[in-house]
Amino acid sequence: MPATRDVKPRNGDVLLLVGTMKGAFIFRSDERRKSWDAGGPYFPGSAVYAMAYDGRAGRHRVWAAPHSMHWGGVLRSSDDFGKSWTNPESAPIKFPESAGVALNQIWQIAPGRETEGDTLYCGVEPAALFVSRDAGETWSLNEGLWNHPQRERWVPGGGGMCLHTILLDPRSLDRMRIAVSTAGMYVTEDGGETWRPSNKGVRADFLPEKYPEFGQCVHKVVQSKVNPDRMFLQNHWGLYRSDDSGEKWKDVAKGVPSDFGFAMAIHPEDPDCAWIVPLESDGFRCTPEGKLRVYRTQNAGKSWDAMTKGLPQKDAYETVLRDALANDPLDPAGVYFGTRNGKLFGSSDEGKKWSQLADGLPAVVSVKAVAISLPRKR
Repeated sequence: MPATRDVKPRNGDVLLLVGTMKGAFIFRSDERRKSWDAGGPYFPGSAVYAMAYDGRAGRHRVWAAPHSMHWGGVLRSSDDFGKSWTNPESAPIKFPESAGVALNQIWQIAPGRETEGDTLYCGVEPAALFVSRDAGETWSLNEGLWNHPQRERWVPGGGGMCLHTILLDPRSLDRMRIAVSTAGMYVTEDGGETWRPSNKGVRADFLPEKYPEFGQCVHKVVQSKVNPDRMFLQNHWGLYRSDDSGEKWKDVAKGVPSDFGFAMAIHPEDPDCAWIVPLESDGFRCTPEGKLRVYRTQNAGKSWDAMTKGLPQKDAYETVLRDALANDPLDPAGVYFGTRNGKLFGSSDEGKKWSQLADGLPAVVSVKAVAISLPRKR
């Protein structure tokens, strides 16, 4: 087993939580984001599709979901930035026997709102939502979504069927949106008791009906923190914006080399600004023309600009997956992404200039960026 390095964050540092197909890594920098230390690999040999940071209620907890041969995805946490991890004797998240299925993978870990300090959510495969009200000690299946009458007509895609996006409305504890690969987006307005599809305007080129009520292959959705009505969506063919919290969607793919892709991030303060990494097609899931380009909009999708300074523009056939693009909350915002070829890139100026932070990692499947606030030493 490879030796594990650890990071020692200070107050105000930025952390990158990087999940790969062969373990997890934690990268650390100060607010200048010029040089980075790396910790890991944690859980070497295990695929880690989901990581998260919980800084609520005085915590500084890192969550990870390494894959187990016995239990599928297993939630583990660290309160010392990777130096030690919990090691549960049984899987914390599991389907009840009555469901007739077993957990395969955890795709998303989402801490609850600031006002619900002990609440966490997880999106899993097969597509389902789990919730914990005791800071991750125990978990329950959301029965309203699991027993949805449309579920029997959800058809798995090439990558299976996973619940990969969880968007909590900051204005209401009862309102939440989720996205399921090959089922589309669903919204609850009663705390998860009932759910309805929310895909108006999103097309499904692979179905007989191009604009169905549900069945879209949604790849990623992001929501503005300062204007929750503003969302962007990357579909399996299709790039969209919503101005009403996801009720209706408008195509904003003009000016990009392809409207196929997975990854998406939104600016922490500017709801008109977002980043994507287009891919050639569903048949050739690599960057178009062999050029590694991050596209940014600053006008809510009316136009997109290629951000390429510092990125390879020749023979760069890279793939960036749905959770492998992220931004931090600093000013200017940092933007980061990892590739299936094991490269990690970062920008401390919102994409104007890029640096390669790491090479030779296992295939990167998730990147999360956080600024941490630790108690100051007296």
